[in-house]
Amino acid sequence: ALWSLSVFPLYIVNYLLHIGKIKQRADEIREERDIMLGDLQEKLAGALVVKSYAKERYEVRQFVGQTRNLLELNVNQGMLGTRLWTLAEFIGSGLGVAIIMLVGGGQVIQGRLTPGSLIAFVSFITGYLYGPILRLIQLNDQIARTNAALTRIFATLDTQPNIKDKPDAIELPTIQGEVRFDRVWFEYEPGQPVIKGVTLHVRPGQMVALVGQSGSGKTTMINLLSRHYDVTDGAITIDGYDIRDVKLASLRRQVGVVIQETVLFNTTIRENIRYGRLEATDEEVEEAARAANIAHVIEALPKGYETRIGEEGIKLSGGEKQRIAIARAILSDPRILVLDEATSALDSETETLIQEALERLMKGRTSFVIAHRLSTIVKADIIVVMEKGEIKEAGSHQELLARGGIYAGLYTQQFKVALEEQAAAQR
Repeated sequence: ALWSLSVFPLYIVNYLLHIGKIKQRADEIREERDIMLGDLQEKLAGALVVKSYAKERYEVRQFVGQTRNLLELNVNQGMLGTRLWTLAEFIGSGLGVAIIMLVGGGQVIQGRLTPGSLIAFVSFITGYLYGPILRLIQLNDQIARTNAALTRIFATLDTQPNIKDKPDAIELPTIQGEVRFDRVWFEYEPGQPVIKGVTLHVRPGQMVALVGQSGSGKTTMINLLSRHYDVTDGAITIDGYDIRDVKLASLRRQVGVVIQETVLFNTTIRENIRYGRLEATDEEVEEAARAANIAHVIEALPKGYETRIGEEGIKLSGGEKQRIAIARAILSDPRILVLDEATSALDSETETLIQEALERLMKGRTSFVIAHRLSTIVKADIIVVMEKGEIKEAGSHQELLARGGIYAGLYTQQFKVALEEQAAAQR
């Protein structure tokens, strides 16, 4: 019996030599598969671009190359697993049995053991000792392969959000919509501020337009208001409540957002609109669609509000997607509204329909509007001109034009032709 255990150190050495490499290959396979599937999803989503540039053969070669790499890794992992199991079987069924037969054969020759007892012992050892060890090694091989996926899953589940509620955070009550930026500083990277000492007071129901060149800090301002980031210094308050002291859910329920890149889900139009307020009735959904100037388009579809719009709303035009997003915002009934380039890249007729819908949406709400087309913001109560993270000018349209500063220059540049024609007519 002791001789039968003499091969155990070899089992351990064999296992340790292989299991680390098997785990490493499993990690490599998981990473390679993630890259391949990510690239595949990206290229399928951008199929029109691939076809427009006649890059189908190139993309096929790229995919085949990634598949070949994945195949090689899987084959290599399979070879390692097979070698581990084969050597383990040789150690037990080969070397272990040979040692038992050698020692037991000597005992039989000396008359200390009968041949039947030796055969029975060999059968017992191979069936109840070496056999379970082999099955345990096979199980560990499968666990090592699965561990790569489990490690990534648990790493994702254990990820903590950068922005989370304080332990003593309170519910933000129904707000009026008074917003204050009090000497706000913010930086994505330490030592590189993108918002520099901004102070701004917005009264309930006012419309604030943020204008400036790309990279001036406009989008960062509204991201701070929605608390996608926390300010580095200073404070943002809503109705006197520091937004860092209230629960995120209670804040974001009262801040509606309509952005340029509209996100719609692969479900019905009705459910996409209802996403703004899940408990809304069908009548409320349809009323929101009418307010957003999209009801007539929906009702003209064969299935109306039950039409599935496809992944990312690919069956709808850009203007129709935008109006559905506006209907969703109307349904959520926020007290503060954020519009980030909501009417950019649209034709004049569609822009007019969306502008009408936005005016209904903004009525009675505190609104922050980012727009490069100055014609869409001339009615704003406050126009804030930003440059390199600082407020350079603030005031109404007429006030800023009279001041003759940055805003006046931007306005003149955008409406140069119209202004020249107007001047010619006056002459």
